[in-house]
Amino acid sequence: MSSLPNYANYQQARGAGYPAEDRDALIEAHLSQVKFIAERLSAKLPPSVDIDDLMGAGMLGLLDAVEKYDPAKGVMFKTYAEMRVRGAMLDSLRDLDWAPRSMRRRAREVEAAYQEAERSHGSASDSDVAGILGISVREFQTLLGELRGLTITGFNTSPDDESGPAELVPADMAQTPLALYERADIQSRLAAAIDRLPGRERQVVALYYVEELTMKEIGSVLGVTESRVSQIHTQAVVRLRASLAAMREGMALAF
Repeated sequence: MSSLPNYANYQQARGAGYPAEDRDALIEAHLSQVKFIAERLSAKLPPSVDIDDLMGAGMLGLLDAVEKYDPAKGVMFKTYAEMRVRGAMLDSLRDLDWAPRSMRRRAREVEAAYQEAERSHGSASDSDVAGILGISVREFQTLLGELRGLTITGFNTSPDDESGPAELVPADMAQTPLALYERADIQSRLAAAIDRLPGRERQVVALYYVEELTMKEIGSVLGVTESRVSQIHTQAVVRLRASLAAMREGMALAF
């Protein structure tokens, strides 16, 4: 798959929302952003997923962002484009359905094991989770490596599920009071869950999502291999998912 779709054909199909020179300038200025996002996603995916396919999907997301962007909404184009580009890449991964159902089922079992360990012990060590799953710690760590890509696309995604991140972004990017409250609530819960992560996992999350280092760069900082960083990242994401799910359950019971 080519990483540079035919923009002229796309323009003709979608119509012109901005003067051609303005659209071309926006696209040119953000090509590096598409490559950056593709490389970050690719680092957490199996080698069978071609980075050129991700870049091709990301380019379509960028073109879509250029057509739909409304500066009157007060949101920076870079922020809006990043959501569209990343969403398009994730949707393309779902379409590929590269992860077998058995792997997705195993990922849900790992998440449930983390929740059970948290409820029983107040924390979830590798040995706790491995014991619940009925496998050794070494087997558990190998399993985390196999599940690394699913922390991107989600554990419950199926080929029939058409709701991807791109669809979760409102077309008008409305900042309603309810939306702002829900976003603040989620951020608060996520911050609390991150604070409870083990030190090494919290450090990887900060370096990857805040400092935006690559897995390889994080490995150099921490003095571990890139594959070990990927494993720690997967652990952190699964643990956060389990913590947030437990919080949601607690709130539901409270009502």
